[in-house]
Amino acid sequence: MTPSRKSIMACAKSMTETCNIGRGECVLVKGGTHAQELLEAISLQCYRRGAVPFLTATSDGYAKAVYDEIPASTLATVPRHLVSAVKDTDTIIIVEELDDPSIADGFPRDKLVARQKANMPLLDIVYHPKKGKKWLYAGWPTEAAARRYGVPYRDLQKFIMGGISVPPKKLMSMGKDMARRFKDARWVHVWDNKGTDFRVDIGKRRINIDDGFVSKADYDIGDRGANLPAGEVFFAPRETVGEGTLYCPITQDRMSGKLVKDVRLEFRKGKLLLDRTTASSNLGQLVASFRECEKLDSKEYSPVRTMNVAELGIGFNPRITRAIGYILTDEKIRGTAHLAFGANKSYGGGAESVMHWDFVSAPGANIDVEKTNGRTREVMRKGKLV
Repeated sequence: MTPSRKSIMACAKSMTETCNIGRGECVLVKGGTHAQELLEAISLQCYRRGAVPFLTATSDGYAKAVYDEIPASTLATVPRHLVSAVKDTDTIIIVEELDDPSIADGFPRDKLVARQKANMPLLDIVYHPKKGKKWLYAGWPTEAAARRYGVPYRDLQKFIMGGISVPPKKLMSMGKDMARRFKDARWVHVWDNKGTDFRVDIGKRRINIDDGFVSKADYDIGDRGANLPAGEVFFAPRETVGEGTLYCPITQDRMSGKLVKDVRLEFRKGKLLLDRTTASSNLGQLVASFRECEKLDSKEYSPVRTMNVAELGIGFNPRITRAIGYILTDEKIRGTAHLAFGANKSYGGGAESVMHWDFVSAPGANIDVEKTNGRTREVMRKGKLV
């Protein structure tokens, strides 16, 4: 059953409220034609708030034709007209562009890398620590996506639209309750019975609460982005400190979108040991994505932080209950923790990278924190707050 007009309007309203759209703002609204009704509803909500939207949408057929027919050399060309537009944009709202995400399995990797390279100037503008843009990346359920992730369509609707429907005030209350447990924390220890066992250093790093609302206070400290569904507390750990292992049941390749299962990661001194990473499927895709992003980073950023730890997050959205390989929802599951590698400068870290890849633990995580005074506090046991 496709989303009703009423539910579409409600989600559009949530998205503009999340971005705290104000009068006179210029808003870029971007997505796939399968979500045209939603994109138009978002744009109308922008107008109603006194903002001026610019709507652009593409289809799966167009995306496939681009990657089938256009040479990598052309795709690597920086879109200067889009760069100029983004410079003059206040807020960017992006809704999942593919109706059927499985079509990306056939996109040639060299062309995906070429387009990633072309978009680097856009990333620098959007994520600039002082002059960056407000942004929102939102999921949207389709029957093709549900087949892709192997879940009933109604479940994908519940995870995405149900997750979006949780009020920001409720998420903020839940987030504050969790965040206070990390006050004055330095070391965080996460482990479970699936193979996850790691420590990271979050001492003096900002505590971020993803409540689905970009407040003025968030904007002023440089935390200008959001995801919908929302619902996590996250930190930028010290990039060159920390060690251990993480087991991630399922994730999605950062470049190709292919599902990677049973991933086991190991890191030392904050850096991923890529040659010791294992997976039961598509390991080669994972390795290639890190190597390709590292190559891009080496030409743009110093030091290169592609494989350094970038984020520790703990999910708490009550409507998302199962990992399916869709990172946007998986990382919000209650009772899970996730590590990301790559960029973290936009939320309190020091790393710039084209890479940012979250790996979500199995549900049932245990978490302890070691305070700056040396005392240890239990935070979570078997996925439940202590």
